[in-house]
Amino acid sequence: MSASTPLHALHAAGQSIWLDFIDRTLLQGDALARRIRDDALTGMTSNPTIFEKALAAGTAYDAQLKAAAPGKSAWELFELVETDDVRTACDIFRPVYDASGKRDGYVSIEVSPGAAHDAKATVAEAHRLWATVDRPNVMIKVPGTPEGCIALEQLIADGLNVNVTLLFAVEAHARVIEAYLKGLERRAAARRPLDHVASVASFFVSRVDSAIDAALAAQVKAGTLGADRAGALQGKAAIANAKRAYRLFREKFSGPRWAALAAKGAQLQRPLWASTSTKNPAYRDTIYVEELIGPDTVNTMPPNTLEAFRDHGVTRRTVDVDLAAADALLAELETVGIRLDAVTDTLLAEGLASFQKSFDTLIAGIEQKTAALAAR
Repeated sequence: MSASTPLHALHAAGQSIWLDFIDRTLLQGDALARRIRDDALTGMTSNPTIFEKALAAGTAYDAQLKAAAPGKSAWELFELVETDDVRTACDIFRPVYDASGKRDGYVSIEVSPGAAHDAKATVAEAHRLWATVDRPNVMIKVPGTPEGCIALEQLIADGLNVNVTLLFAVEAHARVIEAYLKGLERRAAARRPLDHVASVASFFVSRVDSAIDAALAAQVKAGTLGADRAGALQGKAAIANAKRAYRLFREKFSGPRWAALAAKGAQLQRPLWASTSTKNPAYRDTIYVEELIGPDTVNTMPPNTLEAFRDHGVTRRTVDVDLAAADALLAELETVGIRLDAVTDTLLAEGLASFQKSFDTLIAGIEQKTAALAAR
């Protein structure tokens, strides 16, 4: 793959580029295949929010919704169009999956937010989605809650590909890695193949800065923190937190335990940087890509971030640089009363609530659309 754009250079640096977007118009014709070639794309992620926007805009899904068997609920209709899109995308990415030795070429589909705190329900729904899509390069998204970790271990033991989402805390990332390793060990003990089982740990980035920057601004407003000191701390915690996650990844996927699994063909559970669009216009629009570049990572970018990096992104290895500074920055935040664990706990709760809200809005939108189609 030639380094003809900054995206190709990023790919060459060992970071897989996944697109955090899906809609039917992109899947028609050769639009996605062109982007795989021209933008070095090697995967795709979806979630209820993305489908909510795709279904609300235009008429791409109207014919399928109108032709669906009568009596289907809005949930069943959503799953019908969702699994069709994901299956089509899997087929388009299949050459990437084959050429990469099953390392890349994945398309993610998410279990419903209602299953976030129910391991058995998550496992059951993951298996149903896996069977419905019926492609080796589909990846089931489960939330990184304690119950999600229980589900992850079982799903890996069962041989499903899993994208663990909504990770904000390094401690949660550690639980996810442990569940993945245990799942692989159970599978190996059952003498079942490991080489086709893939997983990523989706670590959310920019939302951490949004929350901490707001907390710093509130302290300045209250007069409990100087503006200069707050300014020196703003816009840095998210990257520091993610660098710690990468350090943990390198520590856990080394040594005798991992070597025994790797010898049986096991794949690394790569960190995937999610929420990498820049929320604060004062920050560089590619900051959450450029500052987390390194081998064995994935960055799933929304279209605007991908286009910005294609235009002016700079590639250099950054993900494991200045770790002492990252630790010092997070320690400094503690001294001004901002506890990272409290922030990440809140962000997880908000993330789950946001996905549930998007899902509810999506279902309501399908109900409205099907009613309008039926009236035509």
